Amino acid sequence: MNEYDMSTFWHWWVVLLTLANIAGIYWLIRWTAKKRPGEAAEGSETGHTWDGLSEFNNPLPRWWLYMFYFTIVFALIYLVLYPGLGRFAGMLGWHSGNMLNVEESQYTREMERAEERYQPIFAAMAEQDIPVLAEDSDALTTGRRLYLNYCSTCHGSDAGGASGFPNLANGVWQWGGSPSAIQTTIAEGRQANMPGFGDSLGEEGVEDVAHYVLQLSGRSDADEARAEAGQAQFQTFCAGCHGQDGSGMEMLGAPPLTENAWIYGGSLAAIKDTIENGRAGVMPAFGELLGEDRVHVLSAYVYSLDPD
Repeated sequence: MNEYDMSTFWHWWVVLLTLANIAGIYWLIRWTAKKRPGEAAEGSETGHTWDGLSEFNNPLPRWWLYMFYFTIVFALIYLVLYPGLGRFAGMLGWHSGNMLNVEESQYTREMERAEERYQPIFAAMAEQDIPVLAEDSDALTTGRRLYLNYCSTCHGSDAGGASGFPNLANGVWQWGGSPSAIQTTIAEGRQANMPGFGDSLGEEGVEDVAHYVLQLSGRSDADEARAEAGQAQFQTFCAGCHGQDGSGMEMLGAPPLTENAWIYGGSLAAIKDTIENGRAGVMPAFGELLGEDRVHVLSAYVYSLDPD
């Protein structure tokens, strides 16, 4: 339902409620500014003190008060020009369009005009191979804008990642860092699932395997005795995905454990939590949202982040 399908009751409900709120704000400003009986003269002490500090009767600065009035005037002008008062379409005739007929949507028309303008640019870039495009400064500027809009919320504006979201700038790839692998990841998304082994390993087993994982990554804080005890258990429960040497398996999305690069944190406690309870990571697919050409340009930017 859009603004033009609204019943008469709801139309007037919205109109009256909106205007009453604006009028109420104006009344509140005037009421609070009204001089009270027995009120101290402007600039004089009110007689109230706290910790030796006296309160003075100083009104709001005029510019501050005028800002409140400006917002009221702005609201009224907006409601005259744009929809906001029930079925009233506004003098400019702007509307979001009927949900059942998106061709009428002004937003859709604006997006179509933008597509006509920018799609040829993306199409021209998409004709180049990703490694070549990754050397093009204009393409990288465009790809970075796409990245900041669609990827930075999870992976960070610097692509450094966060807890649960891989670092894209350290050269360590969970699903592969080749151009085709990156493009597939962005277009189709990824879903990883590591089961928890707490019941199988027990508390001591989880501790041992965690220290062995620390040792695999070259960390000096691994307990050698526990790591030695955890090696056999690692081969039994973990090597099927992460490899016997812990180098990972991109086909399964099993990250390498030899790089000291951690998706969910590299502390002993975080590693134990991962082993005991498992992890489930999901990256949404952006192929339908962005289209093939934009995915290609975005892939080139992500590919360029690899320090190698």
